[in-house]
Amino acid sequence: MQKLLVEFGMGTSLRRGDYTQAAVRGVRDALWHNSINLAELFGFEKTDMQIIVDIGVQKPQAVDVEKVRAVFPYGHADVRVHHGGLDAPRPDGEGHPTIMANVALTVGFEMERADD
Repeated sequence: MQKLLVEFGMGTSLRRGDYTQAAVRGVRDALWHNSINLAELFGFEKTDMQIIVDIGVQKPQAVDVEKVRAVFPYGHADVRVHHGGLDAPRPDGEGHPTIMANVALTVGFEMERADD
């Protein structure tokens, strides 16, 4: 895969303690930062996009990877969840912490590289 674009996002789950919700919000945040039509620029179909989704949260095992993958309307998403992000305790000390997920989307295509 020839990597062409990296975009970043951050998502939260403020009260529910839902790592998947935070991850999905982070992916959407990253997607909305990107207004480049890469597929058209390089003569590919949108379905040809290869997307590496790196997500950092404090409890990686709590993220439903299929729900994250479902956010993408096209392309092939490889979702990888890592230990990272932040769990911020509630000010009152009760209930779930505020969960923060960090997301990096790397987008590219299978293409031939020109040798110089």
